[in-house]
Amino acid sequence: MGAFLNKPETKKYNETGEGNGLRYGVASMQGWRVEMEDAHHAQLTLNGTLSDWSYFGVFDGHAGARVSAHCAENLLECILQTDEFRREDIAEAIRTGFLDLDKKMRELPELSNGQEKSGSTAVCAFVSPKQIYIANCGDSRAVLARNGMPIFATRDHKPELPSEKSRIVQAGGTVLIQRVNGSLAVSRALGDYEYKKVFDRGPCEQLVSPEPEVSIHERSEGEDEFLVLACDGVWDVMTNEDLCAYVHSLLQLTDDLVAITNQVIDTCLYKGSKDNMSIVLVVFPAAPKPNPEAQKADRELDATLRQRLTALIEQNASTDDGEDSSGRFTQVLKQLVQEKIPGLPPGGGLAAKQALLDKIYREFYPEHPDSAETFECQELADGFDNN
Repeated sequence: MGAFLNKPETKKYNETGEGNGLRYGVASMQGWRVEMEDAHHAQLTLNGTLSDWSYFGVFDGHAGARVSAHCAENLLECILQTDEFRREDIAEAIRTGFLDLDKKMRELPELSNGQEKSGSTAVCAFVSPKQIYIANCGDSRAVLARNGMPIFATRDHKPELPSEKSRIVQAGGTVLIQRVNGSLAVSRALGDYEYKKVFDRGPCEQLVSPEPEVSIHERSEGEDEFLVLACDGVWDVMTNEDLCAYVHSLLQLTDDLVAITNQVIDTCLYKGSKDNMSIVLVVFPAAPKPNPEAQKADRELDATLRQRLTALIEQNASTDDGEDSSGRFTQVLKQLVQEKIPGLPPGGGLAAKQALLDKIYREFYPEHPDSAETFECQELADGFDNN
């Protein structure tokens, strides 16, 4: 939804913190979209008796940023204020909190004037000393990893899912081109009140439902590595398995979570993501630590890439085909993709090394811009994805 820029906006917002035995890093980037509609919330310590609880959330807005920003600011408090939370029925409290927030937002003057069309998906997690509570509404996704593999992932709420399609049809809607009434690509979201006008049906029986799916996971101190919450701009180009393998490998190179989350969304950009991107990475004590062997292998890979790219540049230098440096760079990368370089980061592939390749190429052609600004070749993106 929405138009694209002529080149992506790659400036990032970052955040990091440590507490309650957890570390977290956040990275968000506007990318190719004409505006940034994502929002997030990360809080290591909750108030009062919940000082050993943490909360994280990612909110992916569409048709505007107003709803996602409001959700990021208010969802946590809506959940904490429920009677269910006071009774320690956490899963039901989360569900009730989502519904309460959606109802309260509908009554806000800035959202009830009929002009505001925005909505937002949401994925959030409460981490207590013994459990992890994960909730999602829409197609932002959470993945919990052990041993570099996903052991749980939330389900994206898409209109074509049989249960979602059934609700949409019963509410008088249709699913066309995998969208609600041919327009909205998610079947659950907060806001989107133009899809919530069937007044003889409850809030969870509308064309678009604000109801989250909630799951509970017992923590395993010796096995839990990390939890990822991210919007669909990440998942559009990364499978659960790829992202877990990639983050696992990056944690063996550095303990800088900002650097890791930045690297993930940059890699997704190079893989062809056209959306806003936001990721929250929550790291548990059993996560991999930086180790000399992995760092040495990464340096050796960089040396191999430098050698091969340099050879290809020199090989192509004698051919004057009239292309500018960006066009020649794309052609060289296509050749490099075909070589199937061994030892590339799992899940990241050659796209994970795009910044290095840019740097090397600029040594030969100083006028060459960052490929993030010129990367429009889907064939090359597909090659990165398959390398």
